[in-house]
Amino acid sequence: MHKNWIAGQWTGSDNVQQNVNPSDLSDVVGEYVRASAADVDMALESAQAAWPAWSLSTPQQRFDALDMIGTELLARKNELGELLAREEGKTLPEGIGEVARAGQIFKFFAGEALRIEGDALASVRPGIQVEVSREPLGVVGIITPWNFPIAIPAWKIAPALAYGNCVVFKPADLVPGSAWALAEIISRSGLPAGVFNLVMGRGSVVGAAFIEDPRVEAITFTGSLPTGRQVLEQAAARQKKVQLELGGKNPLVVLDDADLEVALDCAIQGAFYSTGQRCTASSRIIVQRGIYDRFTSELTHRTQALRVGHALRSDTQIGPVSEASQLEQDLSYIEIGRQEGARLLCGGERLQRDTEGYYFSPAVFADVASSMRIAQEEIFGPVASVIPADDYEHALALANDTEFGLSSGICTRSLKHATHFKRSVQAGMVMVNVPTAGVDYHVPFGGRKGSSYGPREQGRYAREFFTIVKTAYTAA
Repeated sequence: MHKNWIAGQWTGSDNVQQNVNPSDLSDVVGEYVRASAADVDMALESAQAAWPAWSLSTPQQRFDALDMIGTELLARKNELGELLAREEGKTLPEGIGEVARAGQIFKFFAGEALRIEGDALASVRPGIQVEVSREPLGVVGIITPWNFPIAIPAWKIAPALAYGNCVVFKPADLVPGSAWALAEIISRSGLPAGVFNLVMGRGSVVGAAFIEDPRVEAITFTGSLPTGRQVLEQAAARQKKVQLELGGKNPLVVLDDADLEVALDCAIQGAFYSTGQRCTASSRIIVQRGIYDRFTSELTHRTQALRVGHALRSDTQIGPVSEASQLEQDLSYIEIGRQEGARLLCGGERLQRDTEGYYFSPAVFADVASSMRIAQEEIFGPVASVIPADDYEHALALANDTEFGLSSGICTRSLKHATHFKRSVQAGMVMVNVPTAGVDYHVPFGGRKGSSYGPREQGRYAREFFTIVKTAYTAA
């Protein structure tokens, strides 16, 4: 049984959940405890007690701990990548790649711990010196989703620790295995007891405590839009600092002058890889009419050729959907699309394989109107809606016709249109001739409109959330 890590100890609970492999429902990945309200209270108490000393720790202490975590993640990427693939359903190469990314993130923020900057300025008044510095917030509650069960925790935990905060970490209930493995590595990194705590459990218990407990200074949350808005509303009433990443309905614009091979590759990778379970997935493919028929025909052919299967098989390109409820949601949107009048070109069916799992054939809808639900609501599965556009201006308007604004892309050979699109599309991230899904760890991640709230994640911009600015005046 895998326990929670609280106050420098592994602690148990009578409430245990099984972690089941979506590629093979007979394969139990492990048993993991669920935290009680008392467990969460103990974690918050230990974090609060550890914070005064940790907030004054040296940059070298922080560097050493984070660098050690990153080094072990990279050394064990194959082993942990297999664990990730078993519990979440990503293909093995995707799982290994995600663990490697987590290791790189920890190493990046190890370096950032050595580079916490401030400013020294002359005052407008004689004989006074002004210093502007950044200080840690205190106890940070971290809530992460199931679709990237080690990378997203890494890009929240690493900067929180690098800037001197203490952490209480709640992973998604669906994928405790990768989170526990990460916590086990962190437990051996030399951090003082209480600086990092793992509390696996339900949002109604752990998340609610983060919101209500005054010991939590800040909450960083990645998940659904309705839940995120609820977190924001309740936390704001208590004047907590909040950072939200809430999903996307990302457009990929394909103009008549696009390189067809490049455009198809962007569409396939963006819409279907990681089983389409990415907030940056290209779920709306907006194609100019001059290339529309040719593009949709070839996209359908290539989608049908994708190999859906067990996440650990070497020939699998698309793994299973993560869980039964997500599979039902994907299937329900196929029916919604049909009822709305979209044309289903391929896919959208539950598949049978050698092992019982949540297998689903990637789907392509054509002749989709921007007002349809399948073009407006986040399905979070391998379902692509292809929308026709009259010209570039129409395509841009369609791209912006959504309540989300996370990632966006355009495939074109026109420098004029690429430059205008980068400036005019209402999204936090813009891709030109590359898939909408796939980002670097050393630059900002985040969106606008309904996709994000608060400062950006990743890169040096992470300091905006995990620190607070202090201005000090000193007379000679």
